[in-house]
Amino acid sequence: MKFIIAILIFSLIILFHELGHFLLAKKNGIKVNEFCLGLGPTLFGVQKGETFYSVKLLPFGGACMMEGEDGESENEGSFGSKSVWARMSVVVAGPLFNFILAYALAFILISCIGVDVPVLTGVTDGYPAQEEGMQEGDVIVKINQKPIHFYREVSMYTYFNPKESLDVTYERDGERFHAHIEPKLDEASGRYKIGIVANGERERQSVWSNVKNGFYELKYWIWTTMQSLKMLVTGKVSVNELSGPVGIVKSIGDTYDASKQDGMFYVFLNMLNFSILLTANLGVMNLLPLPALDGGRLVFLIIEAIRRKKINPEKEGMVHFVGIMILMGLMVLVMFNDIRKLFL
Repeated sequence: MKFIIAILIFSLIILFHELGHFLLAKKNGIKVNEFCLGLGPTLFGVQKGETFYSVKLLPFGGACMMEGEDGESENEGSFGSKSVWARMSVVVAGPLFNFILAYALAFILISCIGVDVPVLTGVTDGYPAQEEGMQEGDVIVKINQKPIHFYREVSMYTYFNPKESLDVTYERDGERFHAHIEPKLDEASGRYKIGIVANGERERQSVWSNVKNGFYELKYWIWTTMQSLKMLVTGKVSVNELSGPVGIVKSIGDTYDASKQDGMFYVFLNMLNFSILLTANLGVMNLLPLPALDGGRLVFLIIEAIRRKKINPEKEGMVHFVGIMILMGLMVLVMFNDIRKLFL
């Protein structure tokens, strides 16, 4: 059951991403030759109008295959025959639809369980928060000018920036106060701490608040993904710590097993949270300015818009081909690590 759920989550996220490309391609009069879910040989499909809709053997991935997408056709209805702005909209639509899906799922999750309000339940003796006068009941509203809406944002900010000085703005009885905090090393754990205590208690709010909090939730996951990428680029985490489809399926399975004893409602909530994380992550990753990704294609289109002249399709195609080979190599490495971890 857990593997079926994992496949359904992957399928939903990828299908929605490709649906973005598909709908904007149709809107701009671009011919879509095939719209498929999965990779590999075709299991079944149906031809409707100019498009062949199919399901492939491997349940990971998907594609919206447009006429002339790789520059081999300039016929009417081909990708390359449309304006640069039309092509940009098609490329951006995939990641944008991932963000739309993440927002919709976040709204549902928050409506079900509320938000983890950034309210302190106490402070630790001998640590900077206490020394700066913070106390139980204080509501954190900003850290280093970054607005705070959830307690998770506080804990993740200190995780990503463990030694950074913090200018904290907090509210008490409707009045705002400021504290300058220098994290203190906890010898026992080897971690830098500021000494605040919060249980992450969730609070149900109004429908209008949930509409706004859905955006804050989306913003939180985008920020978390970008901070994680920053740690990877700066060497704070290694490629060996990355997870691919195998690792993600295992994580989904472990979460399913841990939550099913509490009932299917908790399974639903945890799967919903996983889906938000994954679809926001996919949106960010696809916007990276790397060859073969949507972000890489967008870079070429921006250059074309500035030059007002198309880039040689063969040269662009070669760059994307090299990018695909590198990404394939990285995927193989990540999958190898995922499989190795299964036996550790």
